[in-house]
Amino acid sequence: MNTFTSMLYRDITCGATAVLITLVLSVTFVQSTSLPPGAHGWPTVFGQVQPYHAWFGQPEPAVLVD
Repeated sequence: MNTFTSMLYRDITCGATAVLITLVLSVTFVQSTSLPPGAHGWPTVFGQVQPYHAWFGQPEPAVLVD
């Protein structure tokens, strides 16, 4: 095998591996952040009702005082 072919195979292999690692990390990130904190799967999400403020921070807007 000549040098060009060897380098081409190496680059393709490294690129494919990088894409695979990126996809796996992306899927795990989306899966881990798809549910609100404290929820563990579909039955739990549909079985409990959380108030709006439990997902998005404070129930009232912060007041700035000079």
